[in-house]
Amino acid sequence: MDLTIRPYASEDWPRLCAIHDAARRDELSAAGLTDAFLTLEQTYENEALFAGEVAVAELGGEVVGFVAYTTDEVTWLYVDPRRSRRGAGRALLRHALTATRGAISTEVLVGNEAALALYLSEGFRVARAVDGRLVGNEAYPASGYVLEHDGGAA
Repeated sequence: MDLTIRPYASEDWPRLCAIHDAARRDELSAAGLTDAFLTLEQTYENEALFAGEVAVAELGGEVVGFVAYTTDEVTWLYVDPRRSRRGAGRALLRHALTATRGAISTEVLVGNEAALALYLSEGFRVARAVDGRLVGNEAYPASGYVLEHDGGAA
C-alpha cells in the first residue's frame, strides 16, 4: 500500500469536501441523524476545521482521508467511504497521536461503531457518554461518547 500522510495544502480542499460529505452522510445515518447533514463548506468555519493542524492521507496520489487535531483533541477524522478499511484512518489517527504526544480526546456519535472500534483499538477509552445537541447543527439532539487517550503513539 502506497499510503502517505502529509500536511494539508489548499489544493486539497475539493477532496476534503468530497470525503467529508460522503463519510458524514454515513456517520449520521448510523446515528439515526440523516436529516442533520450539512456539507463541509457549510460547517468548516463554525466547527474550526483549521484551528489546529490538518493532515491528509494519500493513496496512489489521491487524497483519501484527513485528520484535524489540536494539542489535546482529534477534532475531525474522515476517510472516503470507497477507501475505508484499508488503513488510512488508522494511519491518520496514529499521525495525530504521534504529533501531539500528550493526553488527547475525541468524540464519537452513538451508532458510529466503525469509528468507535478504531479509537478503542488505538488505546482510547470511553470516558463518558454525553447527550446534547449535534455540534454544527444544534437543531438535532445527539448522543455520543467522549473518548480519551493518555498520550503518545499507541
